[in-house]
Amino acid sequence: MLLNAPRLVVKIGSSLLIDERGGVRRDWLATIATDVAVLAAQGQQLIIVSSGAIALGARRLTLAKGGRATLEDAQAAAATGQIALAGAWAEALDAQGLTAAQLLLTLDDLEDRRRYLNATSTLARLLALGVVPVVNENDSVATEEIRFGDNDRLAARVALAAGAQGVLLLSDVDGLYDRPPEEPGAALIPEVTALDALAARIGAVGAMGTGGMAAKLAAARLATGAGVALAIASGREDHPLARYRETGRGTLFHPTADAAPARKAWLAAGQTAKGALIADAGAVAALRAGKSLLPAGVTQVTGGFARGDLVMILDNRGTPIARGLSEYDAADAERIVGARSDAVATILGHAPRAALVHRNHLALL
Repeated sequence: MLLNAPRLVVKIGSSLLIDERGGVRRDWLATIATDVAVLAAQGQQLIIVSSGAIALGARRLTLAKGGRATLEDAQAAAATGQIALAGAWAEALDAQGLTAAQLLLTLDDLEDRRRYLNATSTLARLLALGVVPVVNENDSVATEEIRFGDNDRLAARVALAAGAQGVLLLSDVDGLYDRPPEEPGAALIPEVTALDALAARIGAVGAMGTGGMAAKLAAARLATGAGVALAIASGREDHPLARYRETGRGTLFHPTADAAPARKAWLAAGQTAKGALIADAGAVAALRAGKSLLPAGVTQVTGGFARGDLVMILDNRGTPIARGLSEYDAADAERIVGARSDAVATILGHAPRAALVHRNHLALL
């Protein structure tokens, strides 16, 4: 059962936490805080990923369209509402004898390796102290270019950073259905072991687009590929964690058998590549066989990246094959495109590195 995971990330969306008038559903929040306290007393470490800041701030500032009319409105609403959101969680958890901590993240915080490791250390220390971290995207500074876009994927990324074994996405639906749930005959899918096959099947009938399910499937792919189980369950009723423990009703995505180790999972999850390397068919085959990407197998370089930046590796049709850390900056990479390894030193005028992207710093997609 997912709720037996030693370390669990629970994601709660705005539709569950915020009422129609833009206020916190405090009675419901009290029930989930009780659930968290029960699990914590049993030795489980929990991290909460909570939406709601923009909705709360928009109400206080009386902003149009729920605070989303402009980017500036959303940022102002987030800055105002985050205080109220953190306060509500702190109050609810304090009533159960638990201490809450606030952690605000942008996409850049989890894309940059050093900042990612800092976030990992902070989460580990808070959990060791018995604190319940409450995480949200830092919408007050995030822009369209540097944002997760939804807290489902943020929850999966936080699970990777925290070394969690499970993610529970509490939703206004009780799981993934084989077709839009409002259609007659729609059936809940209780377990998923082959995500690619499932996505192809339900995508054909349009189920992925309902209720934000596409984002949840993207989160499931991130989590399960790194060895983390993920479940979708209903959060509409009181005590949703206890209810899920009792009934098991929802959709559970099992981790893949060949889960990536931590560093490669971080690479695979990256979203903000600084450039791309186009690989020929031979290089693509070598990558899939576990080899490094050599200059001889690259036909084109795009973007402006420095050594150590995350780059995409594409095949000659533009299909993403892998993500990795470049051993060269873009200018030098362009100079050695297509060159054999023994010619690279002559071209650059100094001893070359072993590969454009070394296999130890590369993750296949």
